[in-house]
Order: sequence, then structure tokens, then C-alpha cells
Amino acid sequence: MANHTVSFTRYALFGLLACALAACQGTAPLVELEIADPAVGSSKNIASLTGAIKANPTNAVAYNTRGSAYGSAGRLRLALADFNKAIAIDQNFFQAYANRALIHSANGDREAALADYNAALRINPSYDVAYIGIGNLFREELNSPKALENFDKAIQLGTSDPKAFHSRGLLYQTNQRHVEAIEDFTRAITLSPREPAPWNGRGLSYLAIDNTKAALSDFNEALRRDRKSHTAWTNLGFAHETLGDKKKAEKSYNRALRVKSTYAPARAGLKRLGVKPKIEEI
Repeated sequence: MANHTVSFTRYALFGLLACALAACQGTAPLVELEIADPAVGSSKNIASLTGAIKANPTNAVAYNTRGSAYGSAGRLRLALADFNKAIAIDQNFFQAYANRALIHSANGDREAALADYNAALRINPSYDVAYIGIGNLFREELNSPKALENFDKAIQLGTSDPKAFHSRGLLYQTNQRHVEAIEDFTRAITLSPREPAPWNGRGLSYLAIDNTKAALSDFNEALRRDRKSHTAWTNLGFAHETLGDKKKAEKSYNRALRVKSTYAPARAGLKRLGVKPKIEEI
């Protein structure tokens, strides 16, 4: 009986890990554009930046800034045009190359993204953002050695970018190196405590090493930061299920399905509990 429980836990956990990692590799806001103000992609801000460009049409920084705003708003074609213009004005503008790489990556053009990151590094070999970007390109290709090499380089350069630690933590997690993953997620949390993703990632690794109570705490922290995270609700449900709290597990799985009704891991959790989804209830 005990052996059955262990095998079930590992099987379910690996399923949750796979789903969490797939979510991390999907389409996401262009947070790497390093925009501090969440309203930067607003029409009002873009109009203001357009006014600045009209006043000084040869200012590469202005085009890069507006391109970042367009990227934040999901207007990728316009963002690409602005980064192209910034680079045409200043061919040594390494930040604009890295920003354009993100647009290429979002458009599925991996080779163009890699070329731009490498261009940025030729201009500034110590540019940590480019190493993180390259690392994520390789991580998405499941090329762990190359991804790790680039994340390590960014961290060796003394980066304070939480994405370096979060991304390396995901890589360690994929390779079942959970103690190291926890260390990196913890560093990412220290650098950016308001971001939910490192809390959710660390919780998954805590589950993998059978520290379910710590995992439960981390999933709750992730949800304090994003109540609409169907992955965090699902992971919270699994943690409750592991602890034998069927009621709380059922509630969490249903909360996940209210956010994303087709989310298979949440539906699988309810099936294990022997209950039907109640996504219509608030």
C-alpha cells in the first residue's frame, strides 16, 4: 500500500511539473523589456512617446522606449518597427537588439532572436539580459547544457535580474535537481517578491522532495499575487490531496477550472477524488 502511494505521488507530480513548465514556455507578456510602469503600454503613454519622436525623429532611445511600450501592449509589429528604427539610427544600441530579439522570439523566429542577442553581446559582452534571453531559447529547445551555460554566465556577471535565477531554477527542476532549483527560486523571490511564478516553481520542487507543507505555503503565496493562476490553484489542490484533505483539494481544483475550464491536471485531480467539477459555483 505504501509503495502504491509513492508511485502515485510521483506520477501525479511529474504531470504537474510538465504542465507548469509548458505554461512557462508559452506566450507571455514581454516583461523582459524591463518596463517598470505597468501603464507603459497604455494609449496615453504611447501618444506621449510618439510626440517625443516627432520632436526629435533621430533619437534612437525614444524609438526603443516606444517599442518597449508597444511590446508591453502586445502590438508586436509596431514594436518591431520601432526597434528596427532605433538600430538603424544607432547600430551599437545593444539594448534595442535584445528587445528586438524578444519580438522575434514571440513571433516564433528563433534564429533571428539568437542573431540579435549575439549582436548585443558583440557590442557589450557583459550584457546579462542577452545571456538570459539566449538561455531561455535553448531551454525551450530542451538543450539543457547550452541553456545552463548562458544562465550561469549571466549570474557570474552579477546579474540582479530575477529571471536569470527563475529560468535556471526551471531548468534544474526539469532535470530533477530540486535542491538547486529551490535555491534559485528563493533567490528570484528575494529579488522580485511580488512575482507569483517563482513561488509556484519553488512549491513544485518542495513537492518533489516531499516537503508538502512548504509547498502548500508557496502555492498560497503565488495565489496571493495572482488569484487567476490556474496552475497555482491546481498545484495547491494537489498539495492538499497529498496531505489527505479532500475538501480543500476539491475546492482548489474547482477554482482552477473556473479560471480555465479545460485545464486537464485540475480535471484529473477531481477524477482522482471521485467528484465532478463544480466550476459554476463561486
